[in-house]
Amino acid sequence: MDKKVSVIGSGFSSLSASCYLAKMGFEVSVYEKNHTVGGRARQLMKEGFTFDIGPSWYWMPDIFDKFFADFGKKTSDYYALDKLSPAYRIFFSDDIITIGDSMDKICTEFERIEEGSSKHLRKFIADAQENYDIAINKVVLRPGLSPFELVTKETVLKVDQFFKSISGQVRKKFKNPKLISTLEFPVLFLGAKPSKTPSFYSFMNFADFGLGTWHPRGGMYEVIKAMHSLALELGVIFHTDSAVEKIRVTKGKAIGIIVDGKSIDSDFVLTGADYHHSETLLDKQYRQYSEAFWSKKTFAPSSLLFYVGFDKKLENVEHHNLFFDTDFELHAEEIYDKPQWPSDPLFYVNFPSITDATMAPDGCETGFFLIPIAPGLEDTPELRKQYFDLLLARFQERTGQEVENNIIFKESFCVNDFVEEYNSYKGNAYGMANTLLQTAFLRPKLQSKKVKNLFFTGQLTVPGPGVPPALISGKLVSELIAKAN
Repeated sequence: MDKKVSVIGSGFSSLSASCYLAKMGFEVSVYEKNHTVGGRARQLMKEGFTFDIGPSWYWMPDIFDKFFADFGKKTSDYYALDKLSPAYRIFFSDDIITIGDSMDKICTEFERIEEGSSKHLRKFIADAQENYDIAINKVVLRPGLSPFELVTKETVLKVDQFFKSISGQVRKKFKNPKLISTLEFPVLFLGAKPSKTPSFYSFMNFADFGLGTWHPRGGMYEVIKAMHSLALELGVIFHTDSAVEKIRVTKGKAIGIIVDGKSIDSDFVLTGADYHHSETLLDKQYRQYSEAFWSKKTFAPSSLLFYVGFDKKLENVEHHNLFFDTDFELHAEEIYDKPQWPSDPLFYVNFPSITDATMAPDGCETGFFLIPIAPGLEDTPELRKQYFDLLLARFQERTGQEVENNIIFKESFCVNDFVEEYNSYKGNAYGMANTLLQTAFLRPKLQSKKVKNLFFTGQLTVPGPGVPPALISGKLVSELIAKAN
């Protein structure tokens, strides 16, 4: 076929698309501005500690299996997976909920909190599984070109679920606020408040309780390394430290890119970089979406992240830990409704070295702390220190241990870094939220409406935020490019 595709960025969606395009016979070259591939899923290695800089949850293992199967491979050809037991722990002010690795264990825990709730939970997860089958096998595999893509015999029966919220559905059956928070938590991965997320997205609860939480040995970056390795096997060429300065357009058609002042010709341009940034690489008349368009959209949160090396093993924690010991609703308001630094934030902590000894030196612990925050906030060293002190104090209190004097080092990553490292719009971490008005065909398009042979992929387009959707986004856009060829 020998048609050339220049791919901008090397995150999950770009790597996915590159593999599919190379398999179809395209000549694929990837241009990555940073020193290593992986986009937001890069790795930090320091003093024997290994950190995933970005995504740290491995959910929906079937999506990864399907991706590698499309190339006659298995995930086990590249990395080893462990199912976490327990999946995670949630700390409340007066209790701890442990999410086990089976529905029976989770039901027992729900019963402990609210008698009779396990019956409702089994029904809720059974419905969520139906939604998962529809979403993963029907809806997300559509390229978002038309509202009619959402109309299948299965979705017609569920149409009311697109107009009701997850929050409403959960609160009908569960009364205990801790169980409500536990069931509303997974949709935060979709980047919107549970009260604004269609109840159809309960399929995330099946991904959580039904399919479980997994860990690739060595961390999430092992998946990036696997996809990079597969892409190289397929003949994809990678250029790191290669920031794209411009997408070249002649007579309304993409003809290549400019990197370090050098023009590179190609038949197609595909960008997996931040969608808003990608359009700034075009002359104004070729941009589909105005600044006003972007400013009105609901963006998923940004994050304040800390990568911390401890010189001892920690107690009373699991691999994944959620600290919901403050007001869930207030924090959500301070992200979405009245954007500001949170007054009393929820936070997440990940200690991969608890289950994977390779990720920290002997007798030490690798700690990843995350506070979700509104995108576009002021980001200063003073604010970072203030919030680290706050979360560390709460972490010590809830887990009953002093760890402050056991910190060997800490590094942070926040809004300014998301902008600088990833050209991320307002420093968002997860792309654009999956609200009703930002679902499927209502999201920014995979194919440019103004420039022929220009395509987009990633979390701001179809199907949405998260690692599994990014893999699917790469597949969808590769199919569109093949059709345009």
